Amino acid sequence: MSPEAILTIVKGATMAIGGMIPALSIGKIVSKAMESIGRNPESAGKIFVPMLLGAAFAEAIAIYALVVVFTLKPM
Repeated sequence: MSPEAILTIVKGATMAIGGMIPALSIGKIVSKAMESIGRNPESAGKIFVPMLLGAAFAEAIAIYALVVVFTLKPM
């Protein structure tokens, strides 16, 4: 296998893992927040902002994976 092919596979795997894990965590965050709001609708104002912050921090991990892919260069 050529180094370029290996680099392409590594970049693809990095983006796949780096996108999948944050997507699952954002889904879990929003799911639990909606479940909590469904049980106690008065708490919606208190839950919404921390939910958005948690989703933003999880999304930042996906952006870090994208940055890593862009910095990988062939030797």
